[in-house]
Amino acid sequence: MFDFGIKDIIDIFLVALMLYYIYRLMRESRSLNVFIGIMLFIIIWLFVSQILEMRLLGSIMDKLVSVGVIAIIILFQEEIRKFFYNIGARQRFRTLTGFFHRDRKTDDEADKRTIMPIVLACMNMARHKVGALIVLERESTLTDVITTGDLIDANINQRLIENIFFKNSPLHDGAMVIRNKRICAAGCILPVSHTVNIPKELGLRHRAALGISQESDAIAIVCSEETGRISTAINGEFRLRLSAEELESILTKGMRSIE
Repeated sequence: MFDFGIKDIIDIFLVALMLYYIYRLMRESRSLNVFIGIMLFIIIWLFVSQILEMRLLGSIMDKLVSVGVIAIIILFQEEIRKFFYNIGARQRFRTLTGFFHRDRKTDDEADKRTIMPIVLACMNMARHKVGALIVLERESTLTDVITTGDLIDANINQRLIENIFFKNSPLHDGAMVIRNKRICAAGCILPVSHTVNIPKELGLRHRAALGISQESDAIAIVCSEETGRISTAINGEFRLRLSAEELESILTKGMRSIE
């Protein structure tokens, strides 16, 4: 008699959850058809080897499966890296220093000095329809992105931000990266998202902002050159048409979440 208990229910639930997560990951990276093909092959393999017990065909498919695992790792190395990054990002433990009380008033004042120049610069650039892309590094390091641009290492200043994104500036086309509450680099190249359901009115800056937010926990701010609207991308999701108050609130919460 088949023994079916609570452990089996949990087992099935976890497998279903894992498959659903992989399905979402493949759909975002436009590899869904490959994923479906792999799943169909696994079902056929199990049916042939376990139910029909066809030894010759089963042994051939066993060899293909053993080699196929290596091929899948090579083929989907970016998706696998993102999968494990997302697991680590959600299960990250705080260090022991988080248990000690900190001076919240001092932290809030420091955050305000960091955030307000960014907000004011974005509002002014949006008003004059100047395109801009600003990325705030949080816990995920953006060193690989920073190396693609020009190092600046300057205090966050409204005028400096606006001058960097001025239309005739040599750095205005790339992204600015802010690290440790300082302007670290400008003219940086970001990974472009290949998500298919991005609204058509959003351009390359928005795709780059979404791309870096999908690959890290960074906050990306976009000022649209065409519409003069401000947007943010966080954890692979857009927030569009933001006011100054909304942008300030998003950045404040984002800064606090890494403390």
